[in-house]
Amino acid sequence: MAVTQEQATWFQDAFSKLVDNIDQAILGKRPTIELVVTALLSDGHVLLEDFPGTGKTVLAKALANTLDGTHSRIQFTPDLLPSDVTGVTIFDQGKGHFEFHRGPIFASIVLADEINRASPKTQSALLEVMEEGRVTVDGVGYEVGSPFMVIATQNPVEQAGTYSLPEAQLDRFLIKTSLGYPDHETAVTLLLDSANRARASKVSPIIASSSVTTMAQLASEVYVDAAVLGYLNEIVTGTREHKDSALGVSMRGALALARATKTWAIGHGRTYVTPDDVRELAVAVLAHRIIVDPEAEFAGATAEDIVSSVLVDVAPPAYRAA
Repeated sequence: MAVTQEQATWFQDAFSKLVDNIDQAILGKRPTIELVVTALLSDGHVLLEDFPGTGKTVLAKALANTLDGTHSRIQFTPDLLPSDVTGVTIFDQGKGHFEFHRGPIFASIVLADEINRASPKTQSALLEVMEEGRVTVDGVGYEVGSPFMVIATQNPVEQAGTYSLPEAQLDRFLIKTSLGYPDHETAVTLLLDSANRARASKVSPIIASSSVTTMAQLASEVYVDAAVLGYLNEIVTGTREHKDSALGVSMRGALALARATKTWAIGHGRTYVTPDDVRELAVAVLAHRIIVDPEAEFAGATAEDIVSSVLVDVAPPAYRAA
């Protein structure tokens, strides 16, 4: 069923209110907040990679507090076990049978703090649940429910005692973004309010879990013209053929970008996706799925540079009159 302009206007208003609510905790980072909210309403997950003290955890907590649902935080450490994430089956002597005790992964919003500090075995415990929304323990599957979103943070500076996320897991994140340091004006505002050490806790819930599911369903019905999808696919193909790319974007990445552009379009009050939507989200959705050729990386090339280069080389389709 086609999305009406009235529905798009309602969605835009709700989208803006969500961003405004989170912006109370993270000042001056509205573009990043919009990306994170887009991921939430696209049934996706977010990886925040940035320097220490830039507000990654505050942003994740603020989003969790915005949603009137369950949320949990998992502090990833080298000794964290998969069962500490998913849960464990324990024998109840009084009842005479095994019972499953749910882990912190069973929540609407899950903050995986410093995810690269856990062992690859523990990191892999997130693969199934991020892709399928279910956990399998002792051969039994358990649904985590909807909505479900993982917000993972990692520090790119410290490498000692960390384990880089494998490509298969990076591909599960819809968006990878960063916050960066605040500008001068925002920094002064934060310093004036330095006594407030729990900014995220002042963010109140403004949307129910069921409403998030409804909005995600509405966003999935936004119209995308075949020419725009062709443009999107040319960009994805370009990342595979680029001279500095050892591994380009997979079909999962292409599908993720198509899904995110629908939410981005209706979040800005439109009932259809434009080539500009694809261009605006391309780096955030595609760059972390690319493996840069080692020699090119040594010369200074980055995955973001590859996507930007492809966007320059691939011409967008011309707008057609209605």
